[in-house]
Amino acid sequence: MGAYGLAKVIGGQFYIPGSIPPEVEMIPISQTSNFDLAWVFMGRSYGYMLYIGLAELLGAMLLLFNKSKLIGTFILIPIIVNVIVFDIFFLDQFGALASAFIYFFMLLIILWINKKAVIEGLKALMYIKPSNQGTTKQKIIKYVSVAGLIIIVFAFNQVLVGWLGYGKG
Repeated sequence: MGAYGLAKVIGGQFYIPGSIPPEVEMIPISQTSNFDLAWVFMGRSYGYMLYIGLAELLGAMLLLFNKSKLIGTFILIPIIVNVIVFDIFFLDQFGALASAFIYFFMLLIILWINKKAVIEGLKALMYIKPSNQGTTKQKIIKYVSVAGLIIIVFAFNQVLVGWLGYGKG
């Protein structure tokens, strides 16, 4: 995962602007292979590649140390699941998909080996301290307040999107 992350950070994994193979540039977009289209698309934004690459590097580095291996695993699992889905739907070659599945299963093995710590961590995260429930009137006020806050946030979002625009999509 570290090697893939480094490749993204230095711009060597995807077709970045200025380094698209000439034979790919000459093909009409509707006739481009899934692989070439995906590689051009992913290489279009260096910021996105940097974000994913740094996340992969961070996760890989955290795997190296016993105290941080679970954090690294939890960082890498959503990334590798995204890679698997991407490979299934966009790539016409299955070597990368096989590698992604191997890395995914290795991450699952780390979780399995550390299942006691994972379960304890999940229990701690999901523990809700019992509190005084309050009166029915207090509950109604709380729910109405939350609903009002949701409406305000939604309205603000719509105004902001209307002001900034939706983009071309």
